[in-house]
Amino acid sequence: MPASDKRAKQRPAEARESAPSAAPAASPHIELVQAAYRAFHRRDLQALLDLLAPDVRWVHPDGMSEFGLGGTRHGHAGVRDFLARVPSVLNGMRLEPEEYVEAGDRVVVFGVREVTSRRGHRERLRFVHSWTLSEGKAAVMEDIFDTVLFHRLIGS
Repeated sequence: MPASDKRAKQRPAEARESAPSAAPAASPHIELVQAAYRAFHRRDLQALLDLLAPDVRWVHPDGMSEFGLGGTRHGHAGVRDFLARVPSVLNGMRLEPEEYVEAGDRVVVFGVREVTSRRGHRERLRFVHSWTLSEGKAAVMEDIFDTVLFHRLIGS
């Protein structure tokens, strides 16, 4: 493993917020990504957009295209459009980041998302998010997950 890799094992946001901070301070890159998850949890779209570069690339698996959730969105308008589409497919989603790995300008996040289908079926599905940072903003966010499991949940 390169010496520049940094790993920060983190508990879900709600556990971190109530526990005393014994871990060393996170790097500025990890702090930015954590702030993005906090904004998402609060459903604070403007706070999320403030952390994203104006020309951000918001990438999801092409396998989600049939639901209008696949492919790459560009810029703040693309992120807004994507997030506005999610409630027509899902009743709810909560992201629980578990581990942050930093290498250079990239932060990779391993976690679990709790997803509720339109019919009320709830599942916990693993995800990997790859964030590429530039000039203090997120320039790329790529969501990587098992689309087969996600399709089953949407249909349940």
